Amino acid sequence: MHTRPVWAEISRHNLIANYLELRRLAREHVSAGASVEVLAVVKADAYGHGLRVCSPLLAGAGADWLGVTSVEEGVRARAVCPESSILVMSGLWHGEADAILEHRLTPLIWERFHLDLLENATQQRSIPDGSIAVHLEIDTGMSRQGVPIPDPQGKEVGAILERLRASPALRLEGVATHFSAPEVIDGEDTKRQRSCLEMAIELIAASGLRPRWIHAGNSATLLEGEQIEPLRQLAARIGAQLMLRPGLSLYGYAPRFSGAGELEADGRMAGSGLFPVLAWKTRVTSLRTIGPGEGAGYNATFRAERATRLALLPLGYADGLSRLLSNRGSVLVHGRRAPIAGRISMDQTIVDVTDIPGVEIGDEVVVLGKQGGVAIDAYELADLMGTIPYEVLCDIAERVPRVPVD
Repeated sequence: MHTRPVWAEISRHNLIANYLELRRLAREHVSAGASVEVLAVVKADAYGHGLRVCSPLLAGAGADWLGVTSVEEGVRARAVCPESSILVMSGLWHGEADAILEHRLTPLIWERFHLDLLENATQQRSIPDGSIAVHLEIDTGMSRQGVPIPDPQGKEVGAILERLRASPALRLEGVATHFSAPEVIDGEDTKRQRSCLEMAIELIAASGLRPRWIHAGNSATLLEGEQIEPLRQLAARIGAQLMLRPGLSLYGYAPRFSGAGELEADGRMAGSGLFPVLAWKTRVTSLRTIGPGEGAGYNATFRAERATRLALLPLGYADGLSRLLSNRGSVLVHGRRAPIAGRISMDQTIVDVTDIPGVEIGDEVVVLGKQGGVAIDAYELADLMGTIPYEVLCDIAERVPRVPVD
């Protein structure tokens, strides 16, 4: 039961429209008759939008694959998406292999102990399909997770491939990599990483393994478009299909591109056709007027220069409204901006509504989203905080209920 007047509205319409637009763009950038799969990334609680809300909507719109962070997230996704293929994108840990089998999850693997855990789990239970599908992560330059390529002696990748080839319990269904800078148009790092992926695919082909999927690319890859057909052709060399993994763009935000290409003023790719999915809202719970020189909030970092009307909002940094927005950010009241006055508290925030006539207790306030003809988006908050929109969205706390609308 949620009675506190703080909530996040999740637009079903916008989420589905974004997915369909991304799928259209993927198909637009490949040769006639070719196909590309679009995996919907719902990790990190669907980038703060609510995994349980977003996953079934995306599956219903045609997303056969969902990407989650962990086995725990995979279990939650399986509860609402019984037929989806669910990729666990951060590998597995001790004690998680049984859940992978039980809930029919597909893990990314790259460490030998991942194989040990999965093979040991199969000895304790029968596998309906005869083997566990796994996707092998290749580290082509991110230096984060994956089997490193190039591998000067070929020992590590060779050992993993041999294990997969010889194991009756494991089936190599996919091969993945993660580009470190896909938002840099014509970036040299991405070109090098693609070459490393090509090297890995040649090694996999030489081993006799034939994965069904090759996935390498995210929102930036999909929206930029020029990398899609070369990647598809690379996958086709071993009879595989290309899969792309958009995340941020599903929720209405294009990455900020740099380098050559057609860019909008704020650095996003022009014509992305995406719509923000989340609107974060609250209500005015108290009002007061202070005189010139009086302070507001902890340590009185805001001091009134005139008679000032202040509105109290029942949310703070424990809800994900960053303290870095203190005395810098604003909210929307009656379709106008109300500056944040003083330091954001754990559970409360004060805003200055002096120049907004008629504000009353109970009035709706928009923290993130549109009101009237004015909008505050995650780019704006990220710029004020010195971060990226991903963090703004993911930081919205679990205690803020996600409410599906339209």
